[in-house]
Amino acid sequence: MAIYTCVLLDVDNTLLDFDAAERQALTDMLTEYDLPHDAAACETYHAVNRELWDALAKGQLTRKRLFQVRFSRFMQAVGVPDNGKGAAMNDRYEELLSTHADLLPGALTALEELGEVATLAIVSNGSISVQEPRIAASGIDRFMDGIYISEKIGAAKPSAKFFEYALRDLGITNRRRVLVVGDDLLADIKGGINAGLDTCWVNFKNQENNTGIQPKYTVTSFEELYRIVMEPEELENLGVRNRRHSNEAL
Repeated sequence: MAIYTCVLLDVDNTLLDFDAAERQALTDMLTEYDLPHDAAACETYHAVNRELWDALAKGQLTRKRLFQVRFSRFMQAVGVPDNGKGAAMNDRYEELLSTHADLLPGALTALEELGEVATLAIVSNGSISVQEPRIAASGIDRFMDGIYISEKIGAAKPSAKFFEYALRDLGITNRRRVLVVGDDLLADIKGGINAGLDTCWVNFKNQENNTGIQPKYTVTSFEELYRIVMEPEELENLGVRNRRHSNEAL
């Protein structure tokens, strides 16, 4: 029986390659609007966007406001006049982003293995219009017992309410066997901690943690995650399919 029999998984840069999707969608949209779209411009957007999403996680602005201002702030940051089309640019960017469902290497195999021993569910702060098409196109939905998107349930990570909703909907009561897995320290890890759940930081890029937020575990590969979730005898059966997990998290 697994050490963790319920695993709550973030999507972007945990299962899907959001950086690749963002880069392509952003480049295409900026090109359409005849705005700077070289590597430096994309890095500037990334910094502006990261600052806004961190502010959202801290409760300093709303999702609606984030989508209203991020491209206006980008134009200001790259030193071009605000064209007054920031909201339309955001809509077009989101539309393009929804068409990119790039899987991280090994993600499907990881879900196959973890799904043999645990209940799996997606926990995402992304918008419905972007995340639902990407989740479906990638094929990760077939491994999930639940898909929870903040815009749909009315709460966002790192709020404990977000995780409480997911656990209640899944029928999970044994919180000691629940693991929150994600790449975002401020949203995923802080959220799991707020909900009193064990957390695992997916640090595939070997980034420095200078937030003061301390996950229980840190992994740099899916194989390391197996060793956290699974008992030794389950690790010996990697690759064996149609095992029936016993969910003591219920």
